[in-house]
Order: sequence, then structure tokens, then C-alpha cells
Amino acid sequence: MRRWNGWGDDSVEAPLHAGALHFLRAHVGAASPPTDVALTTALEQVQRQTSRLPAHPLVSTDAQARLRASFGHSLGDWLRLRFGRIGAVTDGVAWPESSGQVRELLDWAQQVQAVMVPCGGATSVVGHLRPPSSGRPMLTVMLERMRRLVRLDALAQLATFEAGVAGPDLEAQLRAQGWMLGHYPQSFEYATLGGWIATRSSGQQSARYGRIEALFAGGTLETPTGTLQLPTFPASAAGPDLREWVLGSEGRLGVLTEATVRISRVPAREHFSAIFLPSWAHGEAAARALAQARLGLSMLRLANPLETLTTLRLAGHESAIRWLERYLALRGCHQDKVLLMLGFTGSSAQVRAMAAQTGRIVRQHGGVSTGTVLGKKWQANRFRGVYLRNALWAAGYAVDTMETAVDWPRVPAMMQAMEAAGREALAAHGECCHAYTHLSHVYAEGSSVYSTFVFRIGSDFDGAWARWTALKAAVSAAVVQHGGTISHQHGVGKDHAGYLAAEKGHVGMSGLQAMLDHFDPHGVMDSGNLLPARSP
Repeated sequence: MRRWNGWGDDSVEAPLHAGALHFLRAHVGAASPPTDVALTTALEQVQRQTSRLPAHPLVSTDAQARLRASFGHSLGDWLRLRFGRIGAVTDGVAWPESSGQVRELLDWAQQVQAVMVPCGGATSVVGHLRPPSSGRPMLTVMLERMRRLVRLDALAQLATFEAGVAGPDLEAQLRAQGWMLGHYPQSFEYATLGGWIATRSSGQQSARYGRIEALFAGGTLETPTGTLQLPTFPASAAGPDLREWVLGSEGRLGVLTEATVRISRVPAREHFSAIFLPSWAHGEAAARALAQARLGLSMLRLANPLETLTTLRLAGHESAIRWLERYLALRGCHQDKVLLMLGFTGSSAQVRAMAAQTGRIVRQHGGVSTGTVLGKKWQANRFRGVYLRNALWAAGYAVDTMETAVDWPRVPAMMQAMEAAGREALAAHGECCHAYTHLSHVYAEGSSVYSTFVFRIGSDFDGAWARWTALKAAVSAAVVQHGGTISHQHGVGKDHAGYLAAEKGHVGMSGLQAMLDHFDPHGVMDSGNLLPARSP
């Protein structure tokens, strides 16, 4: 059963061992978990909000359905759920099973002047599912029943799916025929193909398979003004690419019902290796050299010294970690060491060639390989790390992440600015913030910068909310001030919408609004995601 107020399957735990708790107390302070409200208490608040939608055979007003459809997984969502400050929820939930039913719901929402919000796996961390501020009734359309593999073209290496298919189901349907997509965000277990496209998602192995914009070949978008068909081409010079209108549109243009994606044969070999380097400067130089050498690596992930330390301390196996650190110190990697995780994917010959070339480059930068032991552990737990959020909460600690991307010359300053902003924001509230960073996706011209912030929740909602909003505002401002995009992979939602203009400019924002007005003149999809909702 999926948790109603936390991440994932309620039978899966990722407990913190005693050493990890000691580390957190030393860096953040001793903490006590707040008391979570019971599901029944949350449902009572929903039941007091009478649905404003008229009856429709496809729409449910069940309290638990409305509760679950109104929250994603931002820290703000968790605070509201756990402390029982539920606030406004969606008025109704529908589970269409076809494009025809989506069309019916779109037309009906327009008739009753409701706002319609598409939802895939409800994994948003930037407030996509929160009801709009316009005050209009809200209908959430859950696409999880639309998950079929419609067709597979082996000759063209294209597969068409209904857009509600979740990551594991998508890969299982492809692998049954020897194919794969290879898109692995950390939310892979629950996130859907349509959600990936709508938020311009990036997967852990995008260095090989491409971000979702490279994988999305075409599809069908049901908009309030009609059906937009996006045919597939290997390439086209026929004006602007309409796929780009859909990518990152965050449910504001309509509902993506089918998507055609570019697929690959399952590789013969794959492994992940851990390289330690003496310092951040050495690690960044090595990661940049590897990216610019275009070796075909499927993943490059570089943790800064504090994230490397945190990873090792939270890993458990203390005696093995002590032995590892003694060995690394003998090889020149001391307290400022950084961890570089690399993915090798392809044919046996390709993997051997990549490994040889990679070895030469990392050795030039003082790299020390520890083989595949840590890589195997990472691979086994690649989608379980997010479950640590549950364990941290149970220990009294909140965790949030912010990410951006910049060109190489600005990477060090951005990393330092984001971490400093988070620490200073919490210090103003009398709290410590444990902030650390990794480069989750590395490109020839630059990199993502992905920072994590751990701090004490506290015993009351108002204090926790004030700390979170101060952190969010300070780090977002630092990103904008240092020339970063407000999102490399999480999307914009409502939480980041106020920062989008700094990136797009006045002319760009006006163009986006004009596009929304064309596809949705009556504001059926005017949820407040991407651009603020307009008053009715």
C-alpha cells in the first residue's frame, strides 16, 4: 500500500543506523520527531470541504481520493499532511481509461467552469497538485489507468504508450520484447511517461539515453480547443518543433494521452564504478574532461566533499568504511576527497574501451578507483534512497533539495551560493542546516548543481513552515542571482513559478501566456503551474 503522508510503499523501510543518527546530531543538532496526525483526522478536514462539482459518472468525490490527489512530495506537501494543516483540496477525482474519456472530461470541466489538473504518479516536488489560488472548483484527472503499450515499431525503434504508464510498467512491457527506454529519475517507481514529458524530466542515465526531450518523438495532446497530433520524424526543418510546446508545459496546454518514445536494445553489459579524487577541484576537472571527451558513459555523478562524507557516514558498515578511508588516505584522498560515480553501458567491446579511456583521464586528475563494489550497492538501492526521507522525518529531520544547471565557469560559485543561502536562511531562525551538493548530470558545456538541505523539523507547523519557506526563497534567489535555471529536472509547478520570468524575460513570458491563451482560451487548465493562475 502506498503511504498517504510519505514516500512509497509502506512495507519498504530505509532505517537510519546509530552512526548516521550520531552524525546528524553532530551536524544539525539533536531532534525529536513531531506527532503525525492520523489519516482519519486528515479525512475529516476533507469531508468538511463539500465538493463544488456537480455529479458526473467519471468523477469521484470520495474523501480519501481527494486527499491523495491534492498532494505531491514537496516538503511543503509533507508539512501540511504530517501536521494536519490540509487546507484546500481538489473537488473531484477522475480516472479516465481512454482518450475519449479525457475529451469528455475536458468538455465537462469547461461547461462547469472547473480547473482541470492532469496527474500521473503524484511525485511532484514543486507543488503541481496544490489547488489553484483562483478559487474555482478543481478536477484532478488521474491517468494511471492509461498504461498500455499501444504499438512497438522495431524497425524504427519507436514505442507508443498511453501516457499514464509508470516507469517499472513501461520498462517491463519493453523488456519483454528485448527493448528499453532507459529513463530513470529517482521517482522512477511511481512517475509516469506523461509526467516526465510535461516536466522535462532527466534520468540518472541520461548521459547515454538522453533526457526526456531526446526520447519524446511524438504523441497526442487533448487540448481544450481540440486534439493536437504530433507525428514522428527522424528530423524536420518544417518550422518550429511543436513537441517543444508540449515538453515542459506542465499540464497547462491539455492532457497528453499518448506518447511515442525512442527506444534502445537492452545492452549486453552494464556496471557502475566509484572513483575518489583528492579535492573538489580535481573532481570537477575530471568530470568535465570525461564529459567533453564524449566517451559514451551512461552516468557521471560527482559529490562534493561534504556530500561524500555524508554518503559514507550514512552508509553503515562502519568498519568497512574506516578501512576504505585508510586506503584512500594512503593514495592521496584525505578529508577533502570527492566521490565520482560512473556508469558504463553498452556492448562488451564498448564497455572495455570506455573503461580504458576513463581510467587514463581520472588518473591524470589523481583519481583512485575502488572498482564496482560501491557501484553495485548504488545500483541496488538507486530508487530506495528517497525512502530515507521517511526515516529522517521519523528521527525529527526534514530534508529538501534544490537544483539548477549552469555552464562550467559558474559551477563552483553556484554550488557555494546555494549552500550558503540555505545555511544563512536557517541560521536566521536559530537553526543549523546541513547542506551538501552533487553534480547529478554533467554535460560538455556545463552541469546540473543539485543541493540537499537537512534541518530539524521542530514541534509545530508554523515554525517548520517558516523555516522551509525561508530556505526555499533564499536558495531560489541565489540560483537566479547567479544565472542558473530555476529547474534542471524538477519542473516549475507553483513553487518556482515566481522565478521563471528571470530566465524567460518579459517577451518570453508574454509569448508563453499567448500560447496558453491559444490552446486554452477559457482557462480550463489554468492551475497556476508554470504561470500564475488568473482570477476568474
